Amino acid sequence: MVNMTVNNTIAHQRLILSGDRERFKELLRRRLIECGWRDQVRVLCRDAVKENESSNVTFDGLVSKVTPRARALVPDTVKKELLQKIKTHLLTQKEP
Repeated sequence: MVNMTVNNTIAHQRLILSGDRERFKELLRRRLIECGWRDQVRVLCRDAVKENESSNVTFDGLVSKVTPRARALVPDTVKKELLQKIKTHLLTQKEP
């Protein structure tokens, strides 16, 4: 488990250093918009605010309430595509 965390950290640092992390974030953003995920999350947020109309809803409270459901709504196809592109990218990069 520790080795996996170290590998993930190294991979993350390589993505940041190469500038490709932003490119992958943009791809993810586009795919989530295309599949309607963003609209679904918007509805989740509205519903959460309506449920708590009697109390003040904080941004942090809204994020903690909506995040688990929003993550579950990300289509498997989007997850698989992004993961495959990141793996391919990391495997084709030369070691520093």
